[in-house]
Amino acid sequence: MSRYSLSEFIEKTEQEDRGQGLFELETDRLLEVNLQQQIWAKAGSMIAYEGQIKFVREGILEHGIGKMFKRAFSGESTALMKATGRGKLYLADQGKKISIIRFHNDTLCVSANDLLAFEPSLKWDVKLMRKVAGIVSGGLFNIRLEGEGMAAITTHYEPLTLKVTPDKPVLTDPHATVAWSGHLQPEFVADVSFKTFVGRGSGDSVQMKFSGEGFVVVQPFEEGGYVQQN
Repeated sequence: MSRYSLSEFIEKTEQEDRGQGLFELETDRLLEVNLQQQIWAKAGSMIAYEGQIKFVREGILEHGIGKMFKRAFSGESTALMKATGRGKLYLADQGKKISIIRFHNDTLCVSANDLLAFEPSLKWDVKLMRKVAGIVSGGLFNIRLEGEGMAAITTHYEPLTLKVTPDKPVLTDPHATVAWSGHLQPEFVADVSFKTFVGRGSGDSVQMKFSGEGFVVVQPFEEGGYVQQN
């Protein structure tokens, strides 16, 4: 086989079955779903599929009145689609790195921007975080997952998990915060010193503070922007 030939390219990039179950990483940035029944996925994340699969966008009344109002406020940032049927489904989100997590009666809160897919066996709810003078666009909403099942989350580059202990709280940039253990309640704090710089309106002036016992996941990338609330 000659170097850089078409056959070499095909061999290096061809889809490969690894027999890893429902969720399988075809590459670090491409999720293969061996669909047998149904999953939830981020709207617009499908890049290819084979088999008999039907895609239906999440209905506004599909999960009751409570979630209807939360979904109305969160809009596109938490939009989901239901994939139903049998076949192979390939998901990706702007080339972000994908991590698969298997839940065993665990609870995890994930930024709405960073949840790629999850099994319907997991209970989920949209959480609103509007307890701050400044609004971090794209970071106001998170999805709380709990129970038994699998989920796939995304990060820009490699994620970092920081432990939170009662004597060691962790403060993070909301733009870079991906997920945290479900029993932690993040508090928004303002660092006034950042606002003293003339002409600077940095998003770092608002931070998320995690206290208690648990962990928080961050990424080496800041998503979204910062808007000052009137």
